[in-house]
Amino acid sequence: MRVTIDNPPTVPATNGYYSHVAHVTSGPLLFLSGQVAFGEDGEIDRPGDMTRQSEVIMSIIERLLAAHGATFADVVNVRTFATDLSRLGEYGEVRRRHFPKEQPTSTTVEVSRLFHPDALLEVEVIAAPPAGN
Repeated sequence: MRVTIDNPPTVPATNGYYSHVAHVTSGPLLFLSGQVAFGEDGEIDRPGDMTRQSEVIMSIIERLLAAHGATFADVVNVRTFATDLSRLGEYGEVRRRHFPKEQPTSTTVEVSRLFHPDALLEVEVIAAPPAGN
């Protein structure tokens, strides 16, 4: 197996929203830069709408992964930068649709602002696509 998600019993359990370890045994790694919810018009899709921005970001990530022969199942790490952690549940609902089983390792950080004033969150991903992609 190329990627093994692991939560060893020797450390405290996670809350179910992330895993402690993603062990990549062989193959390439894919690093996706931070994605924000830019629409086709080059503007942030629905300023103020965390759910919609989450959906747009996951769609962009899905297409970037697919371009390299990967899926969400190949994601080993997610880093999320949010401007308001009290709204994290909205992002979490969307994210769980893309990671319905084992959660990748992850880090979530609240930031005062992102590079675009209408962006509510930015998500970067590391994946282990199948060899040869």
